[in-house]
Amino acid sequence: MAKRDIAATPAGGAAPREPRTARGRATRRKILDAAAQEFGEKGFHESSIVSITSRAGVALGSFYTYFGSKDELFRALVSDMSGSVRDAVAPAIRDCPPELGREAKALRAFLSFSSEHKEIYRIIDEAEFVAPQAWRDHYLTTVTRIEARLGEMYEAGNARELGEVEAWAIMGMNVFLGLRYGVMENNADLDHVADRALALLRDGLH
Repeated sequence: MAKRDIAATPAGGAAPREPRTARGRATRRKILDAAAQEFGEKGFHESSIVSITSRAGVALGSFYTYFGSKDELFRALVSDMSGSVRDAVAPAIRDCPPELGREAKALRAFLSFSSEHKEIYRIIDEAEFVAPQAWRDHYLTTVTRIEARLGEMYEAGNARELGEVEAWAIMGMNVFLGLRYGVMENNADLDHVADRALALLRDGLH
């Protein structure tokens, strides 16, 4: 695909912006999806651009239209997967009032996403060493969304004032529940898991 299919590269050698055309966006999407499968199965170091483009069914030259290197692709993939988590959770809680039950619905959506995209755990874990800034951004943006929801609960009078520590605690719980019941187990009752997590948040350990 010709270089003109993407927006102009910003000054300073930054990565190209999103493709201008639907065809370009579809090609870039194919590469990202193939990369998720490849990195998820083999890890970053054992994967190659050739194997990714072959899996995607696109020409090798098309890769360099959208990504400058395997490292750049990996960083883009981490950002893309972080956005996918956000997009999976958002519809599940869009119409929920700012109450504690909203967090159970968010967890339920995340558990479902994890069970369908098990590769996210390997990719995000590896990102700590391969793409540390993207790894950091993933967790910081996720916890920011949770903290904002906790703030809305407080403003609505449905919770005491909660902040960053509680947001990180909830995110940590969600991540490990996703690992246990989304990745390790394929037939878990996700509604039951979310309900138990809600009871823990609501009642504590006493």
